[in-house]
Amino acid sequence: MTDLVPDTATPTPVRRAVIVGAGPSGFYAADQLLKEGFEVDVLDALPTPFGLVRAGVAPDHPKIKAVTRVYEKTAKKDGFRFFGGVRLGQDVTRAELLERYDVVLYALGTSDDNRLNIAGEDRRGVHGATQFVGWYNGHPDAADHEYDLSVKRAVVIGNGNVAIDVARMLVLHPDELQPTDTADHAIEVLAESQVEEVVLLGRRGPAQAAFTNPELRELADLQRAGVEIDPTDLDLDEHSAKWLEEEADITARKNVEILRGYAEAGPKAASHRVILRFLRSPVEILGDGEHGQVTGVRVAINEIQRGEDGSLRAVPTGAEETIECGLVLRSIGYRGRPVDDVPFDDRRGLIRNAGGRVCAESGDAHRGEYVVGWIKRGPSGVIGTNKKDAADTVARIVEDRDAGALNAPVVTDAEEIAAFYAERAPESVTWAGWEAIDAHEKSSGEPHGRPRVKLVRVADLVERSRVVSGS
Repeated sequence: MTDLVPDTATPTPVRRAVIVGAGPSGFYAADQLLKEGFEVDVLDALPTPFGLVRAGVAPDHPKIKAVTRVYEKTAKKDGFRFFGGVRLGQDVTRAELLERYDVVLYALGTSDDNRLNIAGEDRRGVHGATQFVGWYNGHPDAADHEYDLSVKRAVVIGNGNVAIDVARMLVLHPDELQPTDTADHAIEVLAESQVEEVVLLGRRGPAQAAFTNPELRELADLQRAGVEIDPTDLDLDEHSAKWLEEEADITARKNVEILRGYAEAGPKAASHRVILRFLRSPVEILGDGEHGQVTGVRVAINEIQRGEDGSLRAVPTGAEETIECGLVLRSIGYRGRPVDDVPFDDRRGLIRNAGGRVCAESGDAHRGEYVVGWIKRGPSGVIGTNKKDAADTVARIVEDRDAGALNAPVVTDAEEIAAFYAERAPESVTWAGWEAIDAHEKSSGEPHGRPRVKLVRVADLVERSRVVSGS
């Protein structure tokens, strides 16, 4: 008879990660960490998850928002917890997270607009696109902003997808808005809008526009607005033509093809217009007095030149023109916001990192701290881009785990950590609380043929989260 040998193997320690930010990059990272055996807590400053999928994707793009079904599957996995309404730097500190987790992963996104830094930018009627997008999407921080849409012409500065989203929202027919999850307060204002013309300004030429093909094509489907492009704006300079032929990706080539199609067809007979202008840089916002209402934008007319490093640049020709308008929305890129004492690169507007590992200015990695998404690499790509980005960061985390180089927390009990959040943020919302909010918003929208009617006040969101969850 064989003697039984007692099992003296040391049990595998539970590794616990906290992800600060419940947007796409945070959820992709959470799913991958769960697969690696980590337990994962996800924090967000808002009571609601999904970041820009909820508060940034245009309301008339419901198919894009369907990606949340993937994140919901992640949230149902063992080892996942959500704590909404917990703010880093206010309710909890970076040091306190490091006391409780092997891994602290920042997925904060880039929430601030880049500024134009030109005269007149602070005039009444000049706004950041991020603020405007948050307003019509029902972000609690933007719900009380006011926009004067009694003007005939708006100028949107930028040549990316957000710029197109903003332009499209300004000219949508009320019948196109009604079946969406646009915030109620925005539906009312947009329905009464007198904006009939939106001018999109691009600093560089049509070959360098940052639109994706589907967003650009979608302008043709607007119910009451035509697309106008001066055909001469599509005459490519020699540098752009060569770049487009030899270096550009398929997206840039298709964009030029789509733009030429619009120019050849001419604007359809419509009450509203979206006008695309290229090689135009704003140099001054015009208006009455120092902070009076905007009346126009003075723009420099550019040309494309090749720099010494081989890059193509928009350079002023010396010629200028003035575009009259009563509303200006800037959409020229985004930057992150410093939070608590997390290492931050002010020049780039990102958390300082090397390949996803948070690092000091010297380049030395901070043990147990990582970063993912836009706050890691800058605002680029589409939602799915964050999946690969998260995989790259999680690979670094796994490397450090296997090398014994993670953080060493002093508080390791899961229930103790949950109690800590409940004490610091008494109005925090669990995943069950979010499901109660979600069910309420969907049921409120159903009688009106809408996917949901959003709650836009934090107090209302918290109150609704308690109805079913009982928390």
